[in-house]
Order: sequence, then C-alpha cells, then structure tokens
Amino acid sequence: MAGDEAKAGLKQKISLFGGVTMIVGCIIGSGIFISPKGVLAGTGSVGFSLIVWVLCGLFSMVGAYCYAELGTMITESGADYAYMLLAFGPFFAFVRLWVECIIIRPCTIAIVALTFANYVIEPLFTGCDQPAIAVRLLAAACIFFLTFVNCWDVKWATRVQNVFAVAKVLALIIIIITGIVKLCQGHTENFQEPFENTSYDVGAISLSFYSGLFAYNGWNYLNFVIEELQEPKKNLPRAIGISIVLCIVIYGMTNVAYYAVLSPREVMASNAVAVTFAEKVFGSFWWCIPIFVSLSTFGGVNGILFSSSRLFYVGARHKQMPAILCWVHDKRETPVPAVIFTGICCSVYLVSTDLFALMNYMSFVNWLAIGLSVLILLIFRVTKPTLDRPIKVWLGWPIIYVIFSVFLVAIPLYASPVETGIGCLIIATGIPVYIFFIKLKKPAKVESAICKATVTLQKLFSVINAENMEIKSDE
Repeated sequence: MAGDEAKAGLKQKISLFGGVTMIVGCIIGSGIFISPKGVLAGTGSVGFSLIVWVLCGLFSMVGAYCYAELGTMITESGADYAYMLLAFGPFFAFVRLWVECIIIRPCTIAIVALTFANYVIEPLFTGCDQPAIAVRLLAAACIFFLTFVNCWDVKWATRVQNVFAVAKVLALIIIIITGIVKLCQGHTENFQEPFENTSYDVGAISLSFYSGLFAYNGWNYLNFVIEELQEPKKNLPRAIGISIVLCIVIYGMTNVAYYAVLSPREVMASNAVAVTFAEKVFGSFWWCIPIFVSLSTFGGVNGILFSSSRLFYVGARHKQMPAILCWVHDKRETPVPAVIFTGICCSVYLVSTDLFALMNYMSFVNWLAIGLSVLILLIFRVTKPTLDRPIKVWLGWPIIYVIFSVFLVAIPLYASPVETGIGCLIIATGIPVYIFFIKLKKPAKVESAICKATVTLQKLFSVINAENMEIKSDE
C-alpha cells in the first residue's frame, strides 16, 4: 500500500516472523503424521519413500520460488484467484474460486481437523477403534473455536499461529532426536536394504507423490493474505525461503526417525504413525506425542482458516461472491462473514472420516489450479513484460514445474478414475453457477431478496463495507 493511510478493510499486521510461522504452521499440519503411510504404500520401500519425500520438498521449493515472483508482482490477496483474474478474465477466475471454495480449502481444513481429533482421542481408545461420532464432534469443536478466534481479532489469530507453530516444530524435534539416538544405538535394520520391495507401478508412485505433496501443502498460503503482510515485496520471498527449507529438513529427518524405530509393516498398520512411534520408545510417557501432534494440527487448522477466509473476502470484493463476505467488523476490523462462511464450508466435509479419500478428491483439482497459476508466470513474461518484478526467476523453473504438474494431473485419470471424475464434476458445477448468478442479470425480486439478506447479516454481524473504512497500516 502506498502512503501511511489507505482505504482498506484489513491492516498490515503480519511481520516476517508472522509470515514464516504462517507458512510453517500451514505446511506442518497433519501431513507429516498421516502421509508417511500413503507415501510408503505407493513406493513399497523405505529408500524410495525417502527419495519421494525429498523430491516433494524440492518440487514445493520450485513452486514457492515461482509464487514469490507472482506475489511480489501482483500484491493483491487471493493468490491463484487474483493471478487468474488478471490473466484469464472473470470466468476462469471464478471457476478457480468456486473449486477452492467447494473442495480444496474446506477439504484441507477437514482433513487437518479430523487428524487433530484422531490424535486427541487416540490415548483414550488404545487398541480399539475410535468412535466416528466422537472424532467428528471434536473436529467440529476445533473448527468452531478457531472460527471464533479469527472473528474476534487478527492479533489473536496470529498469536495462536505463532505459539502452535513453535509447538509443532518442538514435537518433530523430539521425534528427530529420538530417532538419532536409536540410529546411534545401532537400530539401522530398516536401512540395510532400503530399496527392497520397491514398487514400479506408475499409478501407485504418482499417488505416493500426492501423499507427500499433501504434507507440503500450504507453501503458497502467505500469497493469499499478502495485503496484510508488512513490506510484502521484501518479506514474502524471505518468509517463503526460510519456511520451505526448514520444512524440507524437518520432514526428511522425521521420516528417517520413524524408520529408525518402526518397520515398514508397522508404518502400514498404523493409523497414527507418531503415536505408534511414541508407544515403542517412550513407554508410559507415550501420551506426550499425541498431545504435541494435536497442537500441531490445531495450529494448522488456524492458519488455513485464516488464509482461506481472505480468499473469499477478495472474491466478494470482485463481485464474484456475496457482497457481505468482503465486509469487516466495524470495531475489530476482521472479515467476520468470510470467516464464518469458511467455517461452515469446512464442517460439511466432516461427514467423512476417510482422510485418504478426501486427499485424493482434493489433489487432482489442487494441482491443476496451481499448475495453471505457474503457467501464468510464463504468460506474463510474454504479455506483460513491463510489470515490476522485484524477483525474476529463471524461466526453466516454471517450465519444469508446469511439466511435472501435467504429470500430477494426468496420471490420476488412469490410477484413480473415480476420484478424478468426482474432481472434474466439481469443477464443472462452477459453470452454471457463474452463468446464472454472476453473468446473467438477476430478476428484481431476487436482487431485492439478496439486498434484504445482506442488510440482515450486516446487522447480525455488525459489519460495514471495507471501502468505507479509513485505516492505517502497521509498520
């Protein structure tokens, strides 16, 4: 934002440290605790699974580097949506917004919230199945509580993110140190023949990459809230670089620690890898790891909820979502309607507790959208060469990223046709919605009903149009 004062509804309250904890908090959510099983199932061996983890991290690093150029070039919140709006126009931008709203963000938050619930309940049901209704209710309580926090104060939300980001890193450091001790004690049997039973099935390998990349999901979330980031052209690339490198190192060492204690068979048989790990090495103190994992996933829900609500906020600002979603509380300056809307969407996905099915529904759609966003970087190099680019990546990186994204999108058409078909149908549902609710003029009675609903919600949430607010950005 130029100058000290600007018309906006959200303040620049996120520092560099806050940006790092936002990305780390979103990346380290549930993935590192549930994805090792999915990666191993697709690769078949310890050695190949570790290679996939490293490759997923490097691939995420390349994508984050490309997003650093996009985010410093287009400093509007909304990330992929904002980039597609500028590159392809309102229709494709709306389809991206619709898919993000209907599946990607709600599904991601539901997965992390369900993982939170699984780990909280695990100590109470050792050796037996967890009751599905208890898992769902606890996940819903997590979402509803954090929805309240994000409605109440941005500083509260960022403080929650900072505290829980530190807690989740501490949990993984405990696992890593324990693994190093076990290796030093000679527990290297799982690394003697690391590529034994390796799978060469292309479809299975692609699904293992999906599981690994899901664990890194969140590296682009700071782009969604860039208007609230202090000095974005300087702090965005710094935050991305610090957080991605940190996560690659932590993830790699955590997986080595897992296999220093657990055999591949034990990993495949476990629904909570970190808990099984703790039971084998910590004895009666095994319960400390589920607590740390719960803190980790709790912070992950908070970070994703925070960034997701800003996406809907930006969509409403461009008149592609209900206008009430871009209004903010008159005193707290938080986008209350957008946050509540996000929380409600997430709760719908709690009807399913099959985390891997949810992950497969989401992955195809997610990588299609991210691949298109990186393609925009290449398009803008040709169509908008004069745009200010504080960071300019080597063209080979986005080309490599787009090619690999095509692979990630194409392989599931063969390996998981049902899940991929569901993803395509969800994308297609956005077309009639765009035609009837955005493109075509609404009848007078419909417009009147929408207006009355907006006024009612405005009074209920005590919100005003952000364009009517004069605020100062925090330096």
